[in-house]
Amino acid sequence: MIINSLLDTDLYKLTMQQAVLHKFPASEVEFKFKCRNKDIDLRRLSTKIKEEIRHLCSLRFTNEELDYLRSIRFIKKDYVDFLRIFQLNEEYIHIKDDTEFSLKIAGPWLHTILFEVPVLAIINELYFKSLNYDEAECFKIGSANLSQKIELVKKTNDEDLNFRLIEFGTRRRFSFKWHNIIVETLKKELPKNFSGTSNVYFAMKNNLIPFGTMAHEWLQAGQALGVRLVDSQKFMLENWVSEYRGDLGIALSDVVGMEAFLRDFDLYFTKLFDGARHDSGDPYLWCDKLIEHYHSLGIDPSKKSAVFSDGLTFPLAINLAKKYKGKINTSFGIGTNLTNDVGLDALQIVIKMTKCNGQPVAKISDSSGKGMCEDDGYLNYLKQVFKII
Repeated sequence: MIINSLLDTDLYKLTMQQAVLHKFPASEVEFKFKCRNKDIDLRRLSTKIKEEIRHLCSLRFTNEELDYLRSIRFIKKDYVDFLRIFQLNEEYIHIKDDTEFSLKIAGPWLHTILFEVPVLAIINELYFKSLNYDEAECFKIGSANLSQKIELVKKTNDEDLNFRLIEFGTRRRFSFKWHNIIVETLKKELPKNFSGTSNVYFAMKNNLIPFGTMAHEWLQAGQALGVRLVDSQKFMLENWVSEYRGDLGIALSDVVGMEAFLRDFDLYFTKLFDGARHDSGDPYLWCDKLIEHYHSLGIDPSKKSAVFSDGLTFPLAINLAKKYKGKINTSFGIGTNLTNDVGLDALQIVIKMTKCNGQPVAKISDSSGKGMCEDDGYLNYLKQVFKII
């Protein structure tokens, strides 16, 4: 089977689940699947997807995995105790394949939050297997591409660039096997540059640092958790700080766009958070605005961090590192370009929160096509509240 450990997921799903356990344990949510590629019909894979999900829902955290989580400073004892009895429930996930493929996850936020990453990995791997590719040939192409990327990074060491790379590719990986090869190769070949991985299982197995803080759903949910809509981002950032008290200090900036984020990211939050993460829009424009924002508040941006994670290639990441060297600390979470660059077109698939406590929530984004909302009336109201043109 494709997923054989509940740790085979991104760290930010676990960090958010811990925060949900402590802050919003009764919240009910809904997530929807979306494939951004045109002319991709996944209905033929429905039976196999359901079989893989059934297996996923049979998994439990092992003692070894729980001990590993317990060793991480910001993972709390009561959360590990919760995970000891945790199991995903197949009743919360619904697949339809009549006229088109659709997938919905609905239920308690606390008990559905861990579906997203493994389900996307399942769909990806099953899709590529259905193409009847030659695995050896794909791995050959992927290895050649990876070697070129590694050489590019090694050159940055000669330039004293301090290029920092994080592997972010679980959701859209070509396969678990290829993902494992990627992580092991980066650890071996780029000891100065490879900071770690977002995948908790591979971090545990390879003695690497797991990376991740919050995802869009954390800030989206705030739109329906009882505060004024205009205060929703600040409310969720405040809850994050309360939960982690200095750890995991990278804020996601594009749920309602960078301009609205910066209006909320005032002196209080800029001092509490270590930096921000870019996930849509022009990365250069985004970073210029972030640096200017720090300057306007009298904060030295060279003491802060900018984490880039939106569809990065290695040349783009290296150019960004060069441009902002000495201005702000940069790091680069590279996903699909690492774990799914084997000569086949990667799927652009996502699972995003669409409702919380029965109310619509939205991600607007700074890139066209990356937003997601099922209620146009609510979306227009959200834009009006956050002064988005």
